[in-house]
Amino acid sequence: MTRPSTKKPYRLLVEGNDDIHVVANLCKAHGIPDTFDIIEQKGIENLLDALPVTLKSDELEILGVLVDADMDLQARWQSLCKILAKAGYTTPKQPMPEGVILYAEERPTVGIWLMPDNHLPGMLENFVAELIPAGDALLPYVQKCVQGLPEQRFPSAQCAKAEIHTWLAWQGEPGKPMGQAITARYLDANAAKAGKFIAWLRRLFVIDK
Repeated sequence: MTRPSTKKPYRLLVEGNDDIHVVANLCKAHGIPDTFDIIEQKGIENLLDALPVTLKSDELEILGVLVDADMDLQARWQSLCKILAKAGYTTPKQPMPEGVILYAEERPTVGIWLMPDNHLPGMLENFVAELIPAGDALLPYVQKCVQGLPEQRFPSAQCAKAEIHTWLAWQGEPGKPMGQAITARYLDANAAKAGKFIAWLRRLFVIDK
């Protein structure tokens, strides 16, 4: 599951390249078949702009949307709901913890997942941090180091990025990207958060049914 060379009727829109590789490697670890394209939009604004156009594609049958909740999950959810309402979908007031799947007559099925877990503010890196094996000895030290920096040159909202990439820099092969760290089994593809996300993908793309 990479950038598509042909358009499939099943698609997953994501914000960035890291999303592609994390999703693709989780799917590989869980035996999810290559039935849908993962399409990078190069940022949330581009994704939101592309969404109404994508929903009008004649060949589209199922569309997944994977975005970061960032600092205000409700604001991100409302921005998606406005677009979906104009396209004829009825949305719940809050995203469900297990992920959202919407159906509308004569329209594509739409799934929404807000990273990290449809409930808390955050981003892909917060989700990936949940894949660090339980009891990992380095993680508390990473957190202590990041919190104790003599000068913090990144916004507080980016703290999760600093922590996960510092943790990855201290593994057997330092600095592996997040997706490759799943394949290398530094990260646990069977962690509870990963399982919930994979279950949403299976339901959305009607896998194993």
